Amino acid sequence: MKDLGSYLKRTRISNGVSLEEAAEDMELSVAQLENIESGNTKAFKDIYKLKEYIKFYAKYLGLDPDMVMDTFNEFLFEKTSKISLEDIKAAQEKAALKDREERSKVRSPYTILRRRRIDVWPIIIWFGVVLLAISIALIVIKNINKEPIRNSELKGSMEEFYEFTN
Repeated sequence: MKDLGSYLKRTRISNGVSLEEAAEDMELSVAQLENIESGNTKAFKDIYKLKEYIKFYAKYLGLDPDMVMDTFNEFLFEKTSKISLEDIKAAQEKAALKDREERSKVRSPYTILRRRRIDVWPIIIWFGVVLLAISIALIVIKNINKEPIRNSELKGSMEEFYEFTN
């Protein structure tokens, strides 16, 4: 990456562009361009953003962006292909541990595990409906066994109750 960065720096200088002018034209900070030219990839958190910056810088300097990106990709491949599996596993475990620690620090209603609380009102309502249904069923069953009142019986009992005058 240092070779690529120094190549970009030599091209910028040969074009007669100052670092401040390039940073202003590209709307980047001077520190970002200095890090690109010095080959300091650790200054960038996101490798994809770094790739975008390098491609944009190559276009700005009038270079073939595909050739510059091929050089950068070769650098990335060489660097990442030398990482051992143990290092990768250790980094994954470290990231998982850090993630668990961060999750345990967060206290919001959406992330806190709560004990399940039983809501009593639906149970009470359900019990009341069942009790009402049983009561109605008992009343219906009790009245089924009685003989129905006939019209003639009803008429006679009304005559006894009321005095009719002519």
